[in-house]
Amino acid sequence: MGTTSKLPRVILADDHTILVEAFRKLLEPTCEVVATVADGHALLEVAPKLRPDVIVLDIAMPLLNGLDAGRQVKEIVPGVKLIFLTMNEDPDLAVEAIRMGASGYLLKKSAASELFKAIQAAIKGQSYVTPQIARGIETSFIRDPEGNKHYQTLTPRQRQVVQLLAEGKSMKEAADVLSIATRTIAFHKYRIMEDLKLKTTADLIQFAMKNHIVVS
Repeated sequence: MGTTSKLPRVILADDHTILVEAFRKLLEPTCEVVATVADGHALLEVAPKLRPDVIVLDIAMPLLNGLDAGRQVKEIVPGVKLIFLTMNEDPDLAVEAIRMGASGYLLKKSAASELFKAIQAAIKGQSYVTPQIARGIETSFIRDPEGNKHYQTLTPRQRQVVQLLAEGKSMKEAADVLSIATRTIAFHKYRIMEDLKLKTTADLIQFAMKNHIVVS
């Protein structure tokens, strides 16, 4: 038996095709990249089937952002390690990722030197955070020790609906993505807006951005 079977099995989740290919080439000598996907919805489909050791994912992905996709994947494949690889230097996002069980949080600009190091740490049950944002993370924890309560307010399905509508999809388009009836999307939308006391779709979009459901 060769050494290939001993390599960490990795899924790459990012909607930037060129970057994904660059990361694949970076990792292939030391990891087995078993799949690449371009959105969180696709990640939820492949992860339970492939059962990777590690998922390297962006936060700002269409259809379903990386934070929500990661939460749901961890429920389905509890042992998987999540490493967020993003351009976003917002320490609040990093804190949210760590709270939901991420093993690593890296910036794309430092991926070449840090990505495999982070994967090795995750496999050993350790954590790795890029040094550039470590101090900001500590400050964010102190400022908001309880975290984002809106993730507890909305169900995973509701967050998916909010993201799709905030991305500009019609209710029919959102229904097609989630394979549910348009009237179900409408029910979710108006229930969410009523519960959160939002009056317009613009309010819903602002809510999505403020609470990291849609991430730029």
